[in-house]
Amino acid sequence: MGSTIPQQQAAEQQATLGRRRRTALDEVDTSTGAFKRKPSAYRDIVGGDAHPVEKNRYCLYISLACPWACRCLAVYYMKGLDSVIQLSIVHPVWARTNPDKDSHTGWQFADPDDPPKANPAGYGSFSCEGCIPDPLHLDGVTYIRDLYEMSGDTNGKYTVPVLFDSVTRTIVNNESADIVRMLNASFNQLIDDPHKASLDLYPPDLRESINTTNDMVYESINNGVYRCGFAKSQEAYDEANAELFAALDRCEDILTRSRYLCGDTITEADIRLFVTLIRFDTVYVVYFKTSKKTIREYPALSDYVRDLYSVPEIRQSVDMKHIKHHYFASHPTLNPYAIVPADGHPWWEDDHARYKMTKQAVAWSI
Repeated sequence: MGSTIPQQQAAEQQATLGRRRRTALDEVDTSTGAFKRKPSAYRDIVGGDAHPVEKNRYCLYISLACPWACRCLAVYYMKGLDSVIQLSIVHPVWARTNPDKDSHTGWQFADPDDPPKANPAGYGSFSCEGCIPDPLHLDGVTYIRDLYEMSGDTNGKYTVPVLFDSVTRTIVNNESADIVRMLNASFNQLIDDPHKASLDLYPPDLRESINTTNDMVYESINNGVYRCGFAKSQEAYDEANAELFAALDRCEDILTRSRYLCGDTITEADIRLFVTLIRFDTVYVVYFKTSKKTIREYPALSDYVRDLYSVPEIRQSVDMKHIKHHYFASHPTLNPYAIVPADGHPWWEDDHARYKMTKQAVAWSI
């Protein structure tokens, strides 16, 4: 009897930990089959006593595959923050993060010269090209999960982006919307290029319009593709799919009349929409069953993607190889043998003519 209770307690504790450690694939309402994304757990900001604004104190951990992380990366490049905030880019394919204890799979660090890696089920061979190892060289950090455990995490979802404080050795924030705002405004005094320092992707006169647009784009498009792809009932899929294409139709209408979502200049709302659109035809149409219509079939939306992709700093945040390798190799339950579809024509690289829609007929530049 004396040894049974501790054994039961240990088993219950391990079961609890197993439930707590999760990925987006686990966030499905079992009663409806609908995908329900959980909110981010770390919401501190840079600029207070706990996390003062300092050069090279912070590191931004991202994946070139992840649309949420690439929102931040595009802004990072647009603002010229590469000399202010350190950057690490993880391998695109998930790996077992602690195989001796649980079955969790997640982001792993890699050096571009490392040999190719297989997916969690042992299939495929995926290059480490484009990866940037952890610049902080933190002891015992092999996976993004390790940063969370170093920070005393109790949430159990080890996501990117992560903005990490190298002095306090803690995660500051893992909510992309917050990080975008901080990158846009919090480090301006440390940016060498005055033109990039003055760039404002969330200008006061457009904030109401940006906020309204963000609300629509997030739930129905950014998160909408995941609601389609991870749905476990026909009803949940049908609802998400209808909302997704209604929102895309609405954006098509806006962009038929306006160069960008909120007027004649790029704002954070455009970055947030772009990261989903650039992945849509190549990944989501096949993988998430959003096949009613491709972005290429929308005249305004497709040219809008070409317009944004033509901005060098935004283009720098797009790596289609990382994107495809992650989605098609990281989720064995969705694609057991990690087969990656062949490439089609990269239509987003074609020329656009949307600069003619602005009052001054010039290409957008920082």
